[in-house]
Amino acid sequence: MPRAPYAANPEAHGPREWSGTPEGGTRGPRSAFQRDRDRIIHSMAFRRLKSKTQVFIAPDGDHYRTRLTHSLEVAQIGRVLARALGLDEDLTEALCLAHDLGHPPFGHAGEAALSDAMERHGGFDHNAQALRTVMRIECPYPQHDGLNLTWDLLEGLAKHNGPVTAPGWALAELDDAFPLELETWPSLEAQIAAVADDIAYDNHDIDDGLRAGFLSLDDLLTLDFLADQWRSVEKRFPHAPRERLLREMIRDQIGLMVNDVLEHTAAQTSDVGSVAEVRAAGRQLAGFSPAMAAQERRLKSFMYERLYYHPEQVAAAERARDVVARLFAAYSQDARLMPADWQARLPAQEPQRSRAIADFIAGMSDRFAMQAVDAIYGERPKGLINV
Repeated sequence: MPRAPYAANPEAHGPREWSGTPEGGTRGPRSAFQRDRDRIIHSMAFRRLKSKTQVFIAPDGDHYRTRLTHSLEVAQIGRVLARALGLDEDLTEALCLAHDLGHPPFGHAGEAALSDAMERHGGFDHNAQALRTVMRIECPYPQHDGLNLTWDLLEGLAKHNGPVTAPGWALAELDDAFPLELETWPSLEAQIAAVADDIAYDNHDIDDGLRAGFLSLDDLLTLDFLADQWRSVEKRFPHAPRERLLREMIRDQIGLMVNDVLEHTAAQTSDVGSVAEVRAAGRQLAGFSPAMAAQERRLKSFMYERLYYHPEQVAAAERARDVVARLFAAYSQDARLMPADWQARLPAQEPQRSRAIADFIAGMSDRFAMQAVDAIYGERPKGLINV
């Protein structure tokens, strides 16, 4: 597929925050967006995603998804969409891989606990924390803070859910230092990364919910569009085991969503001639058709009712929130409980002090957070490994 006129161009990418730093020509012939992707993959924050909650907290089973495997699945879907639309695959992949770097331990339960703890200090938001992670916290280079990613990558992360009209403190602070045009829509690569995220978790969470026994086939067949998929799969493979048919149904649903996005996005961009026109369009150009968007909303509502708010999930989330709240309280009272390097750079004044403590906790994996509570309080959290 030739490069579309509205694709982001790695040869004409936006600036990096820290200009004048050598690109390291001896490290291989890579484009600017390939360097972004590789810096993300080699980061400690990316490695820690392997032990962070996707749906199930610290699962015992090897086959349940974590934030890391979810991010890889999002990247696979994103690359397919980008290639078919003539977009920059490397930028799309980098955005997909980085989109969850700001998630704290225990997923949305951990985020809620940090948001409560930080209420007097501006709150906490995992999307903004992803930017904070790659721009200020992850510091492997001797000449500057952060990973020094391109403007295009940072803009896409900042606007993962579209334009931001009222940024919280973290995003506002970063935007002041390195303006990201928060009021406009981002590149099509960023829009594709966002819809790939939806496609991945909408369908793969079904797979995990079925495996855990929180969902059943009868539950799923109450949704007419999934019932249609199931009947089609049964007709094509009448003698296959049910488990294989369920996985085939999920693959079919992913394929339907991908093809819908390709058809709808192609129609929306037929008269778009540049990436600048994408940003100036004033509306989302890449996404589901209205009919598929309605189905996707129904699926999300179903998943919240049957899986995310399942009584066992809610109970585990409450215990997880308690772990994060107790860690924040302990470090706020006695910073000597933190590692020496974090102590050394902990600000003395508020709100910076509490924000740095939140940075430390947000970087933890599920298991590390449980170990930290055990070390501080002498009490291993119970009831968190919910699978």
